[in-house]
Amino acid sequence: MKVLMVVTEKLPVPPVRGGAIQTYVAAVAGQLGRSHDLTIIGVTDPSLPDRETVSGVSYVRVPGGDLETYLDNVTEYLRTHTFDLIHIFNRPRAVLPIRAVATEARLVLSMHNDMFETFKIDPEEAAAAIEQLERIVTVSDYVGRRVAQLYPQAADKLRTIYSGVDLKRFAWSSSGEAKSVRNSLRRKLGLDGKKVILFVGRLSPKKGADVLVRAMPLIARKHSDAALVLVGSKWYGEDKVSDYVAYVRALAARAPIPVVTTGYVPADEVHQWFWAGDIFVCASLWEEPLARVHYEAMAAGLPIITTNRGGNPEVVSGMGNGLVVDRPEDPAAMAAAISTLLSDSGKRNSMGSTGRALAEERYGWSRVAADILSVWQ
Repeated sequence: MKVLMVVTEKLPVPPVRGGAIQTYVAAVAGQLGRSHDLTIIGVTDPSLPDRETVSGVSYVRVPGGDLETYLDNVTEYLRTHTFDLIHIFNRPRAVLPIRAVATEARLVLSMHNDMFETFKIDPEEAAAAIEQLERIVTVSDYVGRRVAQLYPQAADKLRTIYSGVDLKRFAWSSSGEAKSVRNSLRRKLGLDGKKVILFVGRLSPKKGADVLVRAMPLIARKHSDAALVLVGSKWYGEDKVSDYVAYVRALAARAPIPVVTTGYVPADEVHQWFWAGDIFVCASLWEEPLARVHYEAMAAGLPIITTNRGGNPEVVSGMGNGLVVDRPEDPAAMAAAISTLLSDSGKRNSMGSTGRALAEERYGWSRVAADILSVWQ
């Protein structure tokens, strides 16, 4: 079967600039390409050729940046190339333009965010797009519920496929290489002997990094040996200092325990930072679809503290791999959860081991690819 995967317009595949969707597509492409004639269309990047074939998968890259420009280029490509199935990622607004030029193809849509919200797509256009889709794949039950609440006619087309993680790259932090990298990073940052609380993600208000920093004075009262490491920047592939980043850094400078902000870390180095931590915290304040960092923390064997927002609790609540904070906007609530784990090394180790076992059992990319193949077939 000839299949086209249409990635989003901001970041390229492979994920040389980062990006959750780009990481997802790159991770499953090889396995999917062994079963079908697969082409992936995405945006151009100075570091990548406009056309190439890698391990049997064809890559087509066209100018993007904004959705309208990108769709014009995608549909232009489809006027001269036909496919049996077109799998669109996270852009319901792309469905009707693609259907207009690919009249016979089966259409599947993967939803990684709440892109069916009425301020993102006109309800009439959304309803028409849903009618054209054979299946709507979501990264969490939460995303599926939101789609069905807005458009009940979509309910029978929904299927949750949880994302995955590279189990070799995000190796258990107790492995030999991980220990060496861990010691090197901690020594470099002056964190030897510290219990390291780790945050990995974009530094934006909805991600809650400021709440986490404001929890540190409360943590310091009981755990003077704690430290916080914030890995990330304003946006994928950028190290610009926004007003919010400056605010977080100002808070960090006044914290009574060490708070390190790394700035932008290249996508191929992020996994090393998971090895430097003792506890992983996802501090999201928004209704997050389900952050990929949960899978990465599990694979690295870190106990997780996450927030009761969106799909995040679906891979932590009742799983034995971490704790869920109900009031993430409250630094005291965040501090209480962190303190619980800092005070109990046995619980940290048990949750970390459970997380790694869950990653191996449920969240490898081979399972994700198999689930996608079952949708296609």
